[in-house]
Amino acid sequence: MLLYRIAYKAFSRKLFAPGFSGRWNSDGKKVIYTAESIPLAFLESMLRRQGSGFNRDFNTMIIDAPDTLLTTIVDVHGLPDGWRNTHDYRICQRIGDDWYESYASPILKVPSAVLPDAFNYVLNTSHPDFSSIKLLRVTPLIPDERIEDLLKK
Repeated sequence: MLLYRIAYKAFSRKLFAPGFSGRWNSDGKKVIYTAESIPLAFLESMLRRQGSGFNRDFNTMIIDAPDTLLTTIVDVHGLPDGWRNTHDYRICQRIGDDWYESYASPILKVPSAVLPDAFNYVLNTSHPDFSSIKLLRVTPLIPDERIEDLLKK
């Protein structure tokens, strides 16, 4: 399965997890957020950046996760109200932290809070099977300049 990540150029040459908290993990859990498509990865990145950093500062990472790897799936219909909250990630962090600590699988498939019918994939870098996930290539991020104009506003 191919996965995609938009990352600062300085951090795009290897699979790196700084351990910062995010929607599906609390601080100290070393995970990598990826998306099912380049457009979704870009949209997630744009919203997270909210005007900081411009497109020339980023690359697209193309990652291969073997289809044989176990994937834990979070069903959007089973999530409680408030899971998409942009200011409080505790609901999702509990789910992600339980998955991370259980070592149930190296991949957690989650609905995108931006577009719940699309999916992001969280990679547990501490899982023993993580070593089979490989960075295939890195390409420059070159979206339409009008999108960058939106970020500058």
